[in-house]
Amino acid sequence: MNKTTDDGYIEGVFSIERMAKIGTGTTARRVKQTAIYYARQVNDTTVELQGLNNKKVPSGHIEEITLDELLNDYLPMPQLYNEVISNIRKVQKSVARGDKFRKRNETFTAEYEYANALNLDEQNVRANFGIGLCLLARDEVDRAKKVFDRIINLDSAFADEHKHLFNEYGIALRKKKLTGQAVDYYKRAIEISNDDENLWFNLARAQFEREKWKESSEAVIKCLALNPEHPEGKKMLTFLTKKGLV
Repeated sequence: MNKTTDDGYIEGVFSIERMAKIGTGTTARRVKQTAIYYARQVNDTTVELQGLNNKKVPSGHIEEITLDELLNDYLPMPQLYNEVISNIRKVQKSVARGDKFRKRNETFTAEYEYANALNLDEQNVRANFGIGLCLLARDEVDRAKKVFDRIINLDSAFADEHKHLFNEYGIALRKKKLTGQAVDYYKRAIEISNDDENLWFNLARAQFEREKWKESSEAVIKCLALNPEHPEGKKMLTFLTKKGLV
């Protein structure tokens, strides 16, 4: 069954029927489709919704609606709640075990745990970062590039809550001389948060290592426009200027 948390907030599984267009041209028609969500009330008026994947795990984009919208437009599905919560916990436990083994440098065991999490939720950010870091640590570059392609398409990978893993992964890419991927990585992050001076500096550094002086200069100038006192940015711009590379 759905439940109410200790602070009186709603947590549960809800569904809504929506009209969707199927087909094109003369064969196009509108049909009713049922969307199922995991809902979690975060304050007195706001509820976060996340769709369930085919393994009945909340996955992908999180949207916000009002509590009134949830109560008026969505249908409770208490029969699914226990299964969904059980699956959420399985993912959380696998990721936690993966993190524990990765910190011990037991990368094969860590990869196994992260893979268990991804089997239930292929968009899980921590599991994707974790498995990518394991592969980079073992110099399995080809496999790591496939994980990179998955990470770079996850908007949630660049959210503040994952900042630590995000930074660790970017550093690992540069250390493995995957500077092209590092550039793409930081550009993707900047698309989501273009007012972060550290992202612009990291992009400048990756471009510097590729000897792309113009691109490096442009990025570090943007970094210093956002924060004129950025120490590493100031050093890099001074160096580039002295060498006549700006």
